[in-house]
Amino acid sequence: MPDDSRGVLAVIVLAAGEGTRMRSATPKVLHTLAGRSMLGHVLIAAAAVRPAYTVVVVGHGAEQVADHVTTLNPQALAVVQEQRKGSGHAAAQGLTAFDERDGFVVVVNGDAPLLTAGTVQALVDDHLESGAALTVLTAEVSNPTGLGRIIRGASGSVTAIVEHADADADQRQIREVNAGVYAVDTGLLAAGLQRLSTDNSKGEQYLTDVLGLLVADGHDVRASAAADPDDTLGCNDQVELAARRRTLNDRILGAWMRLGVTVIDPGTTWVDVDVQLAPGVTVLPGTQLLGATNVSDGAVVGPDSTLIDTEVGADARVVRTHAQLAVVGPEVSVGPFAYLRPGTRLDPGSKVGTFVETKNAHLGAGAKVPHLSYVGDATIGEGTNIGAATVFVNYDGVAKHHTTIGRHARTGADNMFVAPVTVGDGAYTAAGSVITDDVPSGAMGVARARQRNIRGWVRRRRAGTPAAEAAQRALEAQRALETPSTPESQSSEDTVG
Repeated sequence: MPDDSRGVLAVIVLAAGEGTRMRSATPKVLHTLAGRSMLGHVLIAAAAVRPAYTVVVVGHGAEQVADHVTTLNPQALAVVQEQRKGSGHAAAQGLTAFDERDGFVVVVNGDAPLLTAGTVQALVDDHLESGAALTVLTAEVSNPTGLGRIIRGASGSVTAIVEHADADADQRQIREVNAGVYAVDTGLLAAGLQRLSTDNSKGEQYLTDVLGLLVADGHDVRASAAADPDDTLGCNDQVELAARRRTLNDRILGAWMRLGVTVIDPGTTWVDVDVQLAPGVTVLPGTQLLGATNVSDGAVVGPDSTLIDTEVGADARVVRTHAQLAVVGPEVSVGPFAYLRPGTRLDPGSKVGTFVETKNAHLGAGAKVPHLSYVGDATIGEGTNIGAATVFVNYDGVAKHHTTIGRHARTGADNMFVAPVTVGDGAYTAAGSVITDDVPSGAMGVARARQRNIRGWVRRRRAGTPAAEAAQRALEAQRALETPSTPESQSSEDTVG
């Protein structure tokens, strides 16, 4: 077993680069994959080795990145690299965050979002096992073009890292490449960084040169090969970012499917890292589960649904729905084409149907809003049915107001509830009503003008139109069915149209 008496003194994350190839105003390491920034993924992976210090070297967008670091890990230290003079210079800036020199540090790039805790832990274990001065993470890749080759000696130790441009024909055949993650004795790293030269085409200090210096001084340098080469992939532009997203999403979906989640079409399904799914959940094509969404056993989500920070209860059905910060209870039916906005809470067995929008709304058990309605700032009691084309008029232009509909109430189609207003338990409201006053329990609320028909209006005011022609044909058909001698037939033209 590895001797862990010398713990990881620090993890130093190099996150100062501008990332010009991203072509984005967002600092490179703050671009997101599966609901977490690149830097966030790296910090989560590195935290597995329990360092005494976590140091993030920031540069481009320093304040924004430093604030993000504090949000992710309040104990982490952000060090600003004022002048970006290469990876070696960045590592040296990271060492200024603490004075201790016992033990070893892990240096990692902030743009390696697929790095896993297991890979970092394996690197640390290999480093402790070998007692090497430096251990470099490597990967076996099918196409090593453009990458630094790992040159090993007869004993398996690393003797050099040769960049692609400097490699000879034989060296270019090597498929083991440098992954840019190092476990290295703190004191030796500090001494090596002080000896780095800028005598190169970029005029920068390269962290990889420390390895050469240690080898030249007779120190043992080893390699730790990543079990999955994808763990070591960096991210330099939007094309690579999309590819990393795809790889990470495939990993996430694979893990959930192995635990009993059914994903019908992984190619069109996206799930963030903080989402929680119970065995027995079914995710249909075109679905995105984002943020801290939690879906319980037996629920079916999709197709074509986006849930953000939303809770879905057991055996619920959510179809073609967009939901954010909503709570969908057990055996609830939502959609298709529903929009659940923040503050929506749907109790067991309730229903939000087609083309319904809810916001800050609580539906009691078994309550239903089947179709074509807006429910905002409302409480709807258990067993109540809301008629089609209903609007909860919650905003007066200055403030929001609340509407309460009691238990087992029945509201008519095309109602408007002008808040604040209350409809009591077991009450009814008539179709087409604009309810501005409270309706007592058990009462029928009617708030509409009485209909009147203006006879002959179309013939007089819309002569020559298709409507007038249709009315005339109807009149003639009516006359043909009536007895010509009756008084009613003589005045029929005044009763239709």
